[in-house]
Amino acid sequence: MTTRTLIIAEAGVNHNGDLDMARKLIDVATEAGADLVKFQTFSADRLVTDTAKKADYQSQSSVINESQHDMLLHLELTSEMHQQLIAHCAVQNIGFFSTGFDRESVDLLVSLGQNRFKIPSGEITNLPFLRHIGRFGKPLIMSTGMATLGEIEAAIDVLEQAGTPRANMTVLHCTTEYPTSMADVNLRAMQSIHHAFGVEVGYSDHTLGIEVAVAAVALGASVIEKHFTLDRNLPGPDHKASLEPSELKAMVSAIRNIELALGDGIKRLTASEAKNKPIARKSLVAIQSIKAGELFTEQNITAKRPGSGISPMHWDEVVGKKALRDFGIDALIEL
Repeated sequence: MTTRTLIIAEAGVNHNGDLDMARKLIDVATEAGADLVKFQTFSADRLVTDTAKKADYQSQSSVINESQHDMLLHLELTSEMHQQLIAHCAVQNIGFFSTGFDRESVDLLVSLGQNRFKIPSGEITNLPFLRHIGRFGKPLIMSTGMATLGEIEAAIDVLEQAGTPRANMTVLHCTTEYPTSMADVNLRAMQSIHHAFGVEVGYSDHTLGIEVAVAAVALGASVIEKHFTLDRNLPGPDHKASLEPSELKAMVSAIRNIELALGDGIKRLTASEAKNKPIARKSLVAIQSIKAGELFTEQNITAKRPGSGISPMHWDEVVGKKALRDFGIDALIEL
């Protein structure tokens, strides 16, 4: 049975505060075949202090002297904008999803009908935030950038104690660097999380390109999250490390192919192989003329294609038996 990966196209803040751009991002995610398009729900005032510095990757693609607070202020989505984006997703038949970065933002999303949560990497050590989400008992996806196994365990414990069963959790391996270098991916850590906590796992990908996300599916990811943009050259903190539309479409297509290729794990003859079996395998044949009554020996028989006769796996049973009729060179042996 093929397991379908939940593919989250992360629009994030790549709308640059522009509702029309946000709608275009939804259109791109739909065209690519993603399951969900995800935004970010926050209040700059509740998220950061006025003096909080920007990360290096944020500084490289935004106004140099601008604080993180000022940068985020321009990227907020109002309640009305959320409603319009949800409506546009409904028209496009793609799921709307958003990450809430504080309790009020989570409550807004719940009021708008969101039935699952995304815990971003930066909130994995935010105890009151985790408790607030845990009390809903709804399915959740938690990113783990910057976290140790111990911190992941502590977060899972808080969520469980608050009321969310572990069966409702999917934990994403993630590296909080934009873009993430291949040397820092450590994709096997995703499997370590699964083995340590018995949870569904996935991968939130910040690398350039699509190959790591595809590899994660081959290694067992049930969820893939990937940033995308209309144009990597747009101003804003996340565009540079995001996929462009054609790349997002290629990633989704590659993941769907990998899902088919993974199969069910049972080794069997496939229907497509069956026609090639007699052509590619071998049978026991005579390598010299053999008269009726003569014994089959290692000197007068061998294995050659086609495979429509006696399998060479029966070699020991055939050697030493009498030929019941004459066999010419290359004739299939019969008993």
